[in-house]
Parts: sequence; C-alpha cells; structure tokens
Amino acid sequence: MVGVLSMPGRPESPLDPSQGPVQRFAAELRKLRAEAGSPPYRVMAQRTGQGASTLSQAAAGERLPTLPVALAYVRACDGDAIQWEERWREAAYETAAELRPQDEDAEPPYRGLARFEPTDADLFFGRDQLTHRLLDLARSRRFTAVFGPSGSGKSSLLRAGLVPRLRTPATTTPPPAALRVLTPGAHPLRTHEQRLEPRGAEGDTWLIVDQFEELYTLCQNQAERERFIDRLLAATDPANRLRVVISVRADFLGRCAEHPALTTAMQDSTVLVGPMTRDELREAIIKPAQSVGMIVERALTACILDDVEGEPGALPLMSHALLETWHRRKGRALSKAAYKGAGGLHGAIARTAEDVHASLTPAQATLARRILLRLITPGEGSLDSRRPVQREEFDFGDAADTKTVLERLARARLVTVDEKVVDIAHEALITAWPRLRQWINDALERLRLHRQLTEAAQSWNDLGRDPGALYRGTRLTAAEEAFATSDATDDFTAVERDFLTASSTARWREQQASARTTRRLRRFTISLSALLVLSLVAGLTAWNQYQISDQQRRRAVSAQQIALSRQLAAESATFVSDSPELASLLAVHAYKIHHTAEATASLFTAAASLHQRQLSGHKGSVAAVAFSPDGRTVASGSADGTVRLWDAATGKRTATLTGQTGVASVAFSPDGLTLASGGRDGVWLWDAHTYRPHISMRPEGHGDIATMAFSPDGRMVASGSGQLVQVADPVTGRILATMNGETGTVESVAFNQDGRTLAIGSSEGTVRVWKVSRHSMSIRATLYGRTGIVWSVAVTPDGRTLASGSRDGTVRLWDVASHQTRATFTGQGGAAKSVAFSPDGRTLASGNSDGTARLWTLPISAAAAISQICNAYHRDLSEDESSEYLPGQRHHRAC
Repeated sequence: MVGVLSMPGRPESPLDPSQGPVQRFAAELRKLRAEAGSPPYRVMAQRTGQGASTLSQAAAGERLPTLPVALAYVRACDGDAIQWEERWREAAYETAAELRPQDEDAEPPYRGLARFEPTDADLFFGRDQLTHRLLDLARSRRFTAVFGPSGSGKSSLLRAGLVPRLRTPATTTPPPAALRVLTPGAHPLRTHEQRLEPRGAEGDTWLIVDQFEELYTLCQNQAERERFIDRLLAATDPANRLRVVISVRADFLGRCAEHPALTTAMQDSTVLVGPMTRDELREAIIKPAQSVGMIVERALTACILDDVEGEPGALPLMSHALLETWHRRKGRALSKAAYKGAGGLHGAIARTAEDVHASLTPAQATLARRILLRLITPGEGSLDSRRPVQREEFDFGDAADTKTVLERLARARLVTVDEKVVDIAHEALITAWPRLRQWINDALERLRLHRQLTEAAQSWNDLGRDPGALYRGTRLTAAEEAFATSDATDDFTAVERDFLTASSTARWREQQASARTTRRLRRFTISLSALLVLSLVAGLTAWNQYQISDQQRRRAVSAQQIALSRQLAAESATFVSDSPELASLLAVHAYKIHHTAEATASLFTAAASLHQRQLSGHKGSVAAVAFSPDGRTVASGSADGTVRLWDAATGKRTATLTGQTGVASVAFSPDGLTLASGGRDGVWLWDAHTYRPHISMRPEGHGDIATMAFSPDGRMVASGSGQLVQVADPVTGRILATMNGETGTVESVAFNQDGRTLAIGSSEGTVRVWKVSRHSMSIRATLYGRTGIVWSVAVTPDGRTLASGSRDGTVRLWDVASHQTRATFTGQGGAAKSVAFSPDGRTLASGNSDGTARLWTLPISAAAAISQICNAYHRDLSEDESSEYLPGQRHHRAC
C-alpha cells in the first residue's frame, strides 16, 4: 500500500496501485510530489492557478483527473510534462477498457445514441400507445407524416414500433406486398428511384421515409427534391398501390409547407411525437434490463425520471446514460452510483466522447476533429444536422490512423460505420459534447463553405470534370480566402483539392487571355485618343466657361426651390391632423418642387394618413398591437385586461379574449397557431383558433410583462419586465436565457429576420441590439439615441425600415441604413404605446393610450405616395399648380 502525507496530521487516503490504472496514476502523482519535498496543496495552487482541492482530488485515486489538471499537478512538482502526458493517456485508455465488464461481448439491452431497428422490437418499450395511434392512422391514410423535435424518438418509433407491426399478418389486411425503409440522402431520386415503384403483387407497397429533413439539409438540387416529393405524393391516389409514412424533424415544418401539395397531404394525417409520460419512461428504463435478466435500482429509476422530466429531446441522452450505466454494472444490478459515475443524463455522452478523445494520439485527435466535422451539416435557420458520408471521403490523413479513429468512435457508439457509409449515431452528440460544439463554432462559416465546395466538386467529378462546372467569380474568391492556409486544405479530399486547383487555374487562363485582349485595345485607344485630344481641347475650354455660368444660375434657382419645398413640407405637417386633404396637396407640391428629405417625409406621412383606420372598443390604453403571420388579423392588448382581434382589411372586431390582468404586450408565433399576451400576471399563450389559453409563464423578476416577441422560427419567446429581458421556450415555458444589462426600463423587444439578434427599446430613449441564443444573451450595439421614452420598436420584414413609438404621441419611420426619418405620424390621441408591421411591410399598426389602435397603409415609394393622394381626391396634380400652394396660405380652391 502507498500513502504520502500532504502535511503533518492530515494524511491522504492510502492507495493500492494494483487496483487499476486510476489508483496507480494517483500513486505516481503522490510519489512525484514527495520527491519534490511534499509542497502544500495551497502552494501548488498558487503556482498553477488551479484550486487546492482540485489538485488534491487529482491524487485521491477516486477518478482519473483531466489532462489539464494532471499537467498542472506535474508542473507544480517540477515534473516532465511531456512524459506525464504520455502516462496520462495510457491510464485513460486502460480506464476506458477497465470500465467494460468481463462479459463485454454480451449485447446490451440499451441502444445508446443509436436508433432502435426492427430487430430491436423486443427492447422497444414505452411507446405502445403512440405506435397504435400511428398504425391506425397509417392504415386509414395513404400518406402519413410523423413530426417531432430532435431526440423525441421518431426513427425508433418507425423502425422498432411501426415496421414490426406491419410485418405481423393479423395487423394489416391484406399484408404489405413490400416494406421498404430509406432515408433521402443527398440525391434522393437518383439513389431510390427504383424503390419508389410499387411491387406488382396483391396488396400495397409500404414506403417508410425516415429523416425526411435530409431533403433540405443534404439535397442541394431543388428540382430533384421537388420530383422526389411528387413521387411520394403519388401514394395519395389509391390506384397507385403505394403507401408512404415519413418522419420529419419539427423545425423543418416550415420547409415542408413550401410545397402546397405536401401541405394538403399532411393536413389530416400527422402524428406528433411528444415527450413520454413518467410511466412510459419507467417502462423504457426498467423493461429492457429485465428482458436480459438484470434489475434497475429504484433509486436509479427515480433519479433518471427527475432528470428527464421537462427536458426536451432527452431520450438519446437517457439511452446513452443507461448504456454507460450498463457497462459499469456490478453483478445483476444497475445502480445510481454507476449512473452518476457515467456522468448522468447530461454528462454521459461528453464523458464517453472525452474518454475516446483522450485515448487518441495527438495526430489521431486532430484526425478525429476533421472526421467529425465532415459528418455535420451546419443549420441554415435550423439546428445543425448529421451528414452521412461515403467512406471514400476520408482519404485524407494516415489510413491506419483513420481506421483506428473510426473503430474507437464506433465502439463507443458515437458513430455508425458500415461498408460504405459513416454517420453520427445521433444529433444529440452535436449539442451534448462541448468539445465538438466548440469545434463547430470555431469553424462555422468555413464549414458552410466546405459543404458547398464538397457538393460542387462531386458534381464536377460526376460530369467528367467539365470546365463549365468549376467555381468562378465570388464563389471562387470566397473559397480561396476561406481555405488559404495549408491546414485548411488538409481537410480536403483529393477530388475537392483538384476541383479548387482547376477552378483557380481556369481563372488564371481567362485573366491571361483577357490581359492580351486588353493590351491590344489599349494600343488602339492610345492612337485614337491622340487624334481626339487636340480637337477636344478647344471645345472643352468653351464648354467649361458655359458650364460655370450655367451652374451659377442653377445654384441660385435650386436654393430657392429647396427653401420653398421645405416651407411647403412644414405647412403640410401642420395640417395632417385637422385638414389631411390640404396637408396631402401641400406635400405633393413640396416634393415636385424639390426632392428634399423634409418633402419626402411629409409625402409619406400624408399618404399613410389618408388610409388610416381607427380600431375602437378598449376601455383602457392600447399598450400592444401585433399582426398575424398571414397579415389578415391584428391583435391589440389593453390595460383593461382584454385582447381584441380585428380584421386587418375591414377594421372589424372578430374576437375578444378576457381573463388576464393589465395586458401590456401581444405577439403571434411565426406559424400563426399561438397568440402570446403579457401583463401583470405573466405571459399567457392562447390557441389562435379556439382562443383558449393553454399555458401561462411567470418569468423571474416579479414585474409586469411590458413587451414580448417570438423569434422567427417560433422556438423562443422574449419578454421584458422592468430592467429584465428573458428568453423562454414557448412549448414548455422553461427560461432559456436572461439579460439584465439595461439601465432604463425595458419597454419593447423585437427579433430580427434570422432570430439571432434582439432589439430592445427602453425608457432612457435608446434602442440596443443583443445577440441571442437558446442559452445566452450578449450586447452587440446601441443603434439610436433619442430623448424621451421609446415605448415600442418594430422592423419591416426586409429589415430596411424601423418604426418607433414615443411618449410624445408620434410614430416615426427610420431608414435603417441612413438613420434618417422617413415619415412622422402625429395625432395619435396620446402616447404611441405600440407599433407593428404587417408581414408584407405595407401596413403599420399603432396602439395608443387613448384606447384606440390605428392602421396606416404605407406607400412603397414617393411615386406611389403621389398616386395614393391623387386617387384619394380624384385629381391629377400637375406641375403648373405649384404656385397656388404657398407658405401661409390657409385654403385652396380644390379643397
């Protein structure tokens, strides 16, 4: 036994190096410390920056320390870091092997990150009710869709739930003529065209299309994608004798809706895969172990149920944690201690991945990063997705090292490997392993460009390396800049490297040919220019004198026009509320005299004022307005505790929602299915069709909810209360991120187009922009500084115009690029508490403290504004009438 005293009277627990690599490594660390004179851990901590308790635990022998901690311990004792890193890697590899029980060859009852296959039906528990519902719907419909978030178990439901039941003769009559399971891949029609044909026998051919979202993440050919979908939709014709069941990740519902026929087919034939109940989860935990003669401790079951509850997409995390717990079992029992030792629900995947990473040499670890990044497709407005890869794409690096890396990743069930294809076992690995997440974030833009280059290089190769398929122009420049260094091109396959080299060479040849042509033209031009110069000199001298005098004349006239235009615009502004007709005519002529900024703003203001509609009925101030995604409905929220819905075209009220206290904010979800309202009692979420509330959330901070906004993808809802902004999951109500950096009261929030930034208007008169994710918020910029409270902000769908509502009762439109005012609307009847744009950006809604809401139809150009005014008064305002609209004039004969 080995024991080394850290200080008099405080001995460390004894170690037995024969008990395994962890105790042996700890004993060696203690020996190193003893040889260094047994410095106190607090002194070692001061030398390294690590905590004293962390260094003490490194030599405790309970678990292997991380490599940075181990090397810090060694540096504090003046040890050889290179030598000790090698010792640590040997111990890590032995530890990973030691954790496997003696009956390693036994097939585990849990599948980890891997999906359940039809042969695993006897281990697939907890989804009986959902499987029966899917089977009944699929038998009554010829096209069925299964939707659910990543990690909800869609693939396992189809493969281990539906497929075995379809193969049972008594389940489906007549039985299927054929049963085919496929995933679309990068070329769905080319790869699966033969499998889309029904078999020429009695009964229907069933086609199970798993991971339907690959049509959008992997297939880059839109025409091929459309044709593949059309072939699937042929199943809706009974004469076709084809039945189709697809599974789609929930965040791709909007992409599916882009295809009208697909949308129609899914209307009444969709199954939503939601979270499992506690009883269903208990079955999924206990029964697989029982099927192989194992038992699960009650404490472990209770712990897992508590960990999983309220955690979206937790099934692969739970399955992997159970698999690692099974590997660490002692006897016939799966224990809570083994579960915690594996890392628990959120740490098991990371610990398994880190164990594999630690077992690799530095060269193999670098190769592992390159391999895993090639297996990922960055999301475009959605989550990152896995990317199945042909094995020949891994022709970079040492072949032996590549084989070792793939074998160890596959043995840990982090990837799946067959004869042709390598794939990540589940997308949960992308979010659950911090090291992989960091790799992706560090190379995100280059990764997107690499995916595009891979697809282009493959197409070029398939076309016999046709020069017409090479990169040119900005695409070639972007690729060259992204992959300028040698380490960047190390990730290339031979085809990709040849493709980029051929593109650069082709451009060089084109440039050389162009240069020769340019030189010939230059010589000709010089000769011609010499003949022209002499004849032009005299003419230019005379012309220059004329231009000088003409410019002086024009400058005098222009100054008069600018002054008159500005005066007419000012006159127009004074009549907008009391005499909109006169204000409109003055604005038109101000703009025709000269296109000053003041004239343009008055023109837009006057045109929009002609088409405003007042929505009356609230008994308190209207603090919030919002358009539905289709632009047909306007929602207004009031201090009287009601939410009223209006027809945007007619201004008629269609519904009134009651029950909440002091509504201060309203927002529609991007799909139009949910209406959120915020007030003194938190955030309520209403069904936009039945007008019934289905969930309420009370963000931390205990303040009234002053403002709210959905992210464009509907996966986040931001709410402001006091100086606090919180981002929550609208499905579960769980708080995702919190921001507390405003110095004034938060009055309004608005997401931008991609959902990655959030604009916040506050009582200090500023609009700040924050970077937002599902886990954090950070300040990016302060856009506008104005005096007075900014009650509300909104941005047009094209991102070019910002509207702000102010305490002084004005609504201003700002040009985002120039920060100039485009229009100012007054006469609100009180403070402008809320503003919102319609989906097409043509209509602006404002809510006011006088209990009314107003709709303004916005012209898209100055010409459109003039046209609106002329049509409103049935006049053709010609240039020669300008003299009749003079500053100070109080009426006009046409009014």
